[in-house]
Amino acid sequence: MRSSLLPFSAPRALLLAAALPLLLSACGGMPKTGSAPSTGSGTLDTSGDGPPALTVRQGLDVDGVPDAIPRIEPRSRYGNPKFYEVEGRRYYVLASNEGYKERGIASWYGTKFHGRRTSSGEPYDMYAMTAAHTTLPIPSYVEVTNLSNGRTVVVKVNDRGPFRHNRLIDLSYVAALKLGIVAEGTGKVEVRAVMPAEAALKGAAASPAAPQLATDSSPAMFLQVGAFADRRNAEQLSQRVAAVAPRGAVKISEQPGAAPRGSLYRVRLGPLSSVDEVDQVSRKLDDLGLSDAHVVID
Repeated sequence: MRSSLLPFSAPRALLLAAALPLLLSACGGMPKTGSAPSTGSGTLDTSGDGPPALTVRQGLDVDGVPDAIPRIEPRSRYGNPKFYEVEGRRYYVLASNEGYKERGIASWYGTKFHGRRTSSGEPYDMYAMTAAHTTLPIPSYVEVTNLSNGRTVVVKVNDRGPFRHNRLIDLSYVAALKLGIVAEGTGKVEVRAVMPAEAALKGAAASPAAPQLATDSSPAMFLQVGAFADRRNAEQLSQRVAAVAPRGAVKISEQPGAAPRGSLYRVRLGPLSSVDEVDQVSRKLDDLGLSDAHVVID
């Protein structure tokens, strides 16, 4: 099941601000202030994770599991430092989730972490509509749409992760099951913040599953390697990464007015055919010292 769900994709330990007490996250471990947190085993390993056995799932009405209902809550005492570091990468927690909307790759986590403490202090429940995100405030509520089939769910963000490169959100098992990404392990999604007022206006009703879309409606996936105000810099980078691009597919897209003095030139590799290909190209970019590439889904 996890062929495309690589390490660093399950809930992770967090680093709290120095003024707050430290709390173990779902993977355990006690980080030092100012250093990268680690799990109890010293790694962020998700091997051995997976779905529950059929006997455990008997009687579970997946369609009957309601979406999370957004409500006004104070920020969690835990899991909301200004920033924290994992494996040498720094993450800045957003001051607010209002207006947040992003597309990327979703993964999910299951039995290995069921019952363990999340970054918020709540126990992880793989049958609850929750998720992990690296930078959204805890708690936050987001609408997640599978861009390949149109299915939509609303989940509560109560954990930190995923820390695997190019993963945007880590869903609970049941949320992933409702979206239809359990079998693949990952899926292309859009994540949009849902504010309590919006949910109240809609009656906080669970959204029915959208009809299955044609497979050719799945949006294209790229790796954005850099963005420059000077086109010459974009062209130099495109030449540097051409060797690792699949079939030599390097694109420079111009976004007029995006830079203070004019256009912004974005260097992208793709389109990429699968999440596996995204991971393969990402590793090649890492070897070139370009570890900040991120997924763009159009």
